[in-house]
Amino acid sequence: MGVSMETAKLWVDRWERQQEHYAIAREERFTVIADVVEHVVAHQDRPLVLDLGCGPGSLASRLAERLPDAEIVAVDMDPVLLELGRTQHADAARYVDAVIGGSGWTDTLGLDRPLDAVVSTTALHYLSQRTLLRTYRRLESLLRPGGTLINGDHFPPDPPDDRRCSELTAHVGRRRAERSRTHDHETWDAWWGAAAQDPELADLFAQREQRQAALAGHGIDNDLTLAHHSDLLAQAGFSHITPVWQFGDSHVLVALKD
Repeated sequence: MGVSMETAKLWVDRWERQQEHYAIAREERFTVIADVVEHVVAHQDRPLVLDLGCGPGSLASRLAERLPDAEIVAVDMDPVLLELGRTQHADAARYVDAVIGGSGWTDTLGLDRPLDAVVSTTALHYLSQRTLLRTYRRLESLLRPGGTLINGDHFPPDPPDDRRCSELTAHVGRRRAERSRTHDHETWDAWWGAAAQDPELADLFAQREQRQAALAGHGIDNDLTLAHHSDLLAQAGFSHITPVWQFGDSHVLVALKD
């Protein structure tokens, strides 16, 4: 039995607010990612976009509004978030349950043509450096010539042990949060704790616990800097790599395929 629309809306709305607790200028970052995708697919009749670590469809739904002719494939491994996305944002994307970077994971996506764009926000930092390089290489091979990979995330300063730069980026982010009062929002732990008490989500949480047990050790923050990501993207075959937006330690990093 699926989740009701009322329940999905409740938890997705709370998810959106909870994410703002952590993501600096989150809505602006989404807008910039959509700007890049819009530019890259401007002359494509039916652009194909892959959303990595889609959660409950936050980015996919915004891209669908901006690009109504696009086909969006949204992938995640969390059964709770996937079901919330399938219910609340059913028309935005085709949702796929897969472990990003796992063996044969792209075979489950059902792609019928090369990708025009790959997007991700606050998801790829969970992959080990080795898995990330392998993933970047695989995605480069799936993109059409001229296609793009866009990663929006928080990256530690270069070099990562530069205390003064770390303090500065943290201060900028903190001041932005104080002005927008996003630190008053629900925390990650509070959201998950509350959602786990909803009887309608009980079966999904049981599935989530089984998945987490099977993937023990998966999902440890890799702490890779922007320069590290750029180097891995270059190793993966991308020739044009550039950050296009930054606020504090939050960036949008773009890689273009020849």
